[in-house]
Amino acid sequence: METNLAQSLEITRDRAKYDDSVKELLADKQILARILKYTLDEFKSESIDDIINNIDEPEISKIRIEPGHTNTTDRIRKQSEEDNVPGEGKIFFDIRFSAYAGEEQIKVLINIEAQKSSDKNKLHYHLDNRILYYLGRMISSQKEVEFAKSDYDNLKAVRSIWICMDANDDEDSINRIQFVQDTIYGKDMSLDNIDKVQGVIIRLRRNEELSASKNELIAMLEELLRKEKLEDKKKKLAGKYGLKMNEDTERRLNTMCNISELVLEEGLQQGTIKTLIDLVKDDLLDIEIAAARANLTVEEFKVLMEKK
Repeated sequence: METNLAQSLEITRDRAKYDDSVKELLADKQILARILKYTLDEFKSESIDDIINNIDEPEISKIRIEPGHTNTTDRIRKQSEEDNVPGEGKIFFDIRFSAYAGEEQIKVLINIEAQKSSDKNKLHYHLDNRILYYLGRMISSQKEVEFAKSDYDNLKAVRSIWICMDANDDEDSINRIQFVQDTIYGKDMSLDNIDKVQGVIIRLRRNEELSASKNELIAMLEELLRKEKLEDKKKKLAGKYGLKMNEDTERRLNTMCNISELVLEEGLQQGTIKTLIDLVKDDLLDIEIAAARANLTVEEFKVLMEKK
């Protein structure tokens, strides 16, 4: 029993490391620039290099930064990945940063979340509700940080982008959540700032055997997170999607691939049904291999997955 518990704890720890490595990889400015260009109107006409140059250093959730530990001037310059609003509790953002758009260098506050699923049955809540909550917190936390007192015209635009990784074969998509003006009676008002709040859901397909998505961003992200040899991944990302294999990007890729292999190896060594199911759900193991390890048919294994 102690051995099984120790193995389970070890795999849980390594899977947490894998999740952190995925966030680190997504926080690479080359990746962030492409996400912004292909999801947000503010950046769609800008070059990748210009976007990269206009992104502040991202904060990733494993780094704890307490807003109260800095003075007001510093807080205005720096976005923390931890949002602590008095009376509202704490939430932790996966990746949070500021970017500057257009000739006027308009500041936009951006949050990116790596989410294994968008399915309400797995999450036990509707994802759009959580996105709206995060957007609300990104707005309310600007008080006394981006603006003071009633200076609401200094409110910065907020964007929350969610990358979900378990779409079915025909469900790769990018969906936007935003305010829409609707005049119920009389003349339209000029409401020029209702675009300050937007959410985006990017759905990646779980089936790695499919051909590349017709959408360039989704195709790149699916390749980025695919299980394959590091050298093959680097060649595809550089050749097909134009990523420059600099020292930092290679380090992030190498870390994710190594931890992915470690989690898979330890999971296969342990070989319990629960571990195999977790590996399949995390897209670290093909269901055919998992079923064979469990001495089950694929259909029998799917039934067990549905019960978990």
